[in-house]
Amino acid sequence: MANIAGSEQQTPIRLPWKIFWVGLIVRVLYITLAHTYRIRLFEDHFQFGWEAGRVARALVTGYGYADPFQGHTGPTAWLPPLYTFLIAASFKLFGIYSPLSAWFILTINSVFSALTALAVYEIGYRCFNPRVALWSAWLWALYPAAMQFAVKWVWEMTLTCCLFTWIFVLALRMRDNGGTWRQWTIFGVLGGLLALTNATPTVFLPVAALWVLWGVPGHRLQAFKRAIVAGVVAGSLLAPWVIRNYLVLHAFIPIRSNFGAENYMGNSPWSVGFPWGTTVPLENTRIIDEYHAKGEVQWVRDRGALAEEWIRTHRPEFWRLSALRAYMFWAGVPQPVIPHKEYVEYGRELNFTFGTVVGVLGLLLAIKQRRKAAWLMALAFLIYPLPYYFVTVQARFRHILEPLIMILAVNLFQSAEKRKLAL
Repeated sequence: MANIAGSEQQTPIRLPWKIFWVGLIVRVLYITLAHTYRIRLFEDHFQFGWEAGRVARALVTGYGYADPFQGHTGPTAWLPPLYTFLIAASFKLFGIYSPLSAWFILTINSVFSALTALAVYEIGYRCFNPRVALWSAWLWALYPAAMQFAVKWVWEMTLTCCLFTWIFVLALRMRDNGGTWRQWTIFGVLGGLLALTNATPTVFLPVAALWVLWGVPGHRLQAFKRAIVAGVVAGSLLAPWVIRNYLVLHAFIPIRSNFGAENYMGNSPWSVGFPWGTTVPLENTRIIDEYHAKGEVQWVRDRGALAEEWIRTHRPEFWRLSALRAYMFWAGVPQPVIPHKEYVEYGRELNFTFGTVVGVLGLLLAIKQRRKAAWLMALAFLIYPLPYYFVTVQARFRHILEPLIMILAVNLFQSAEKRKLAL
């Protein structure tokens, strides 16, 4: 056990490290016994990290941060570098696209996922009670849907979820006293690492900081100064990446360069509200050649201009697609149904929708009960998904909110149980 003492708490919170170890062991056993580290060879191992895996391969073979698709197409900022560097490290240590590399990176994913269980415990403890905290943490450690991205996907979801959830924990610790210099510095470090992992959740960072500052009793100037330092720390971590992009790609790219291309995929004459296939089809040599000839920055700008023109001339359809994406973010994104296995898809959608329903009901109950951070949770639910509503949506995007959904659901059912016993 470890003592985590929030200065606003009279009693330190003891994090249950046993839950972390059980969650980690279960995940690693599943990876090993289910052979999820044996990734398909389809399209030259593209499912091994997709674009991140391609760039990692370029890094370890001497081409630099480049080549996110097929062939040697030049430097890229298609995605931020942190998780790509982790894949590159696994390639360097254990071989490019090797089963051992996959096992290693999925194990790292599992560490992030198991660490999230400790954050879930602390949020449940601070916002509700020890019983909610314990049940929520154990559910996160053992519930299959919570661990699926850790054990099957070589992608950044578990790292992003871990960073986002611990940023939420820090906001809770700092709320009542404005935070110490050390806490705000850690907040800045985690915020910088989040930006270097996934751009979209960074919209929550200023919201969390303002929520902390709003709760400071009396004079807020000292806390505001510390918040500014947190911003400087986060910016300092991001700065080398921004400078590299400007020097190499000759454009100001704060986090990633692909927005125009993704916007074109989501808002164009053939858009259906969610992506079928990849933004750059690997089998389409014409598009690959065009991407290579123009360079990434110009190619993405051209695609973005087409998307903006389509949105301008098709407003009703754009709003219809946006509403559909908002629905699918919370109800599940359809997947191709395998013949004779329709029940698997129906079960997946039912489980996904059930999580949303109990999470939203739990949020409404938390607001009614005036629980600590209930409105911060509501802001996370409202603000984080907005970019996806207007551009693109996939089921994995909701994973970042699932720790909060799980805590709110546990409190909902425990509150219902207490009411039933009272009757």
